[in-house]
Amino acid sequence: MIQIEKSFMRKYLLPAILLILAVILSACSPKTAEQPQVSDVTQELAEFTLEELAQYDGKDGREAYVAVDGVVYDVTRSSLWKGGEHNGFTAGRDLTEEIKNVSPHGVSKLNNIPVVGRIKE
Repeated sequence: MIQIEKSFMRKYLLPAILLILAVILSACSPKTAEQPQVSDVTQELAEFTLEELAQYDGKDGREAYVAVDGVVYDVTRSSLWKGGEHNGFTAGRDLTEEIKNVSPHGVSKLNNIPVVGRIKE
């Protein structure tokens, strides 16, 4: 059997094993359902006025975007947003109040939607 010096184990092997376990545990931990913040949106993304956002209504082949808390999401490819409409909501608008106060799932589903920009302040 290979004999390992105690000082080698304490100095190198044990920290390496603990680091590997920490990485594995962090990868397995559940993700929180928090909405991305405007500060998470990189500077390279587009900025939209509400008037510009209105052009992305999902009608006649146009893309469908919605804004929540200043972040603009692309719902075009979502099967739930066919034709720019979903459960009485229409794309091309700021839906912050509707998503937070009317929608049964709130902002939790936004984590699965691509962020394309933010609303100009």
